[in-house]
Amino acid sequence: MEKSVILDPIHGYIEFNEFEQRLFDTPQMQRLRRIKQLGFSSLVYPGANHTRFEHSMGAMHLASLFLKVQEPENNKMDEIIVAALLHDIGHGPFSHATEKLIETYTNRKHDNVSDLISKNEIGDVLKDYGFTPSKIAKHIAGDTPLSQILSSEIDVDKMDYLARDMHYTGVSSGSVDYMRLLNHMSFYEDRLVLSASAIKAAESLLVSRYWMNSSVYYHHVSRISETMCSRACSHLLEDKVVRPADFARMDDMGLTVTMRNADGFPGEIAERLDNRNLFKRALYDGLDIVGTNVFEHRKNIPRIEREIAENAGVDPEYVMVDIPQKPEMAEMKALVMDRTMKKLTDVSPFVHVLAVAQESVWRMGVFSPKEHLEVVSKAAYDFFDVSRKPKTKQFRFSDIDPGLL
Repeated sequence: MEKSVILDPIHGYIEFNEFEQRLFDTPQMQRLRRIKQLGFSSLVYPGANHTRFEHSMGAMHLASLFLKVQEPENNKMDEIIVAALLHDIGHGPFSHATEKLIETYTNRKHDNVSDLISKNEIGDVLKDYGFTPSKIAKHIAGDTPLSQILSSEIDVDKMDYLARDMHYTGVSSGSVDYMRLLNHMSFYEDRLVLSASAIKAAESLLVSRYWMNSSVYYHHVSRISETMCSRACSHLLEDKVVRPADFARMDDMGLTVTMRNADGFPGEIAERLDNRNLFKRALYDGLDIVGTNVFEHRKNIPRIEREIAENAGVDPEYVMVDIPQKPEMAEMKALVMDRTMKKLTDVSPFVHVLAVAQESVWRMGVFSPKEHLEVVSKAAYDFFDVSRKPKTKQFRFSDIDPGLL
């Protein structure tokens, strides 16, 4: 098939053919143009307005580069290129801000896209070109050995979004040497492994992941905004303002308009997000302060919010608790073929340092409007049984021991 090209700021010219063009033009793919890759991170980094659509094209491009490097003996690798392009069509509005709600109300994870690619325009295009929609769906869900190219410890999805997110946020945090990684990845006993020649490139990717976690993905403004959005969306679903199936298929603007037009709490949150009038941090501490037992509270967050609100004497809607999952970087578990198969952590002492450092990035938060901050803060620290942090002492050079200079 004749090739065309499109200019991408990350990878340069990306080639695509008539078949891929037809997939681009389906409503399901076009919706991704209206879903930000980083949700509310643009409230911190104004340039972070890139979308799931361009990321999907980038993942497709990297998968095609891997195909060229590997010189496969069968055409099943072509299915992975298609899967890479379609892998994000199951995401809801504002990406991760609504992901858990969609799972709860539809019993479907974002990578379960069987219906999305078999009963609409995408399915028609796939069948026209000899592809089986169910096979593509299995690759996207991670149910095949080949799907590791798209979804594993180090894959084309991560390579693209790390490079893309760094570019659009302006966070200079290393680099993603995807060409070296792609050239030194191969299958061994149905496992995707790196060769020893790719260890440094893998380390560089992990550095990028660490800095993006600390600077962008776990930035407190992003966490607060996503928590506020999620709470407002819970109201929309519980009050049957929107059906779960329709909610999952919304784009960012559709959800924003729905929230703006809703009465009560969702409308208030929409106005706050529109004007960056966000909740503040009543409690915001790491594992060194709150302890690892805090993870036991993740399944009881609504009850905790009500209890803190009651003790603070405020409306429960104005207390939001955010306990992210235990910090980890899946990339550390990548396999390396160095005479024998080993984990990346076993062949790179540097990765051990990052494993410790990445725990320091994790924070749990209790958020509340500014006017309730003091009473909510006291109630939150009392509930989690931690001491309120002392005020930061101003540093002076005269405080330094001369013997250390």
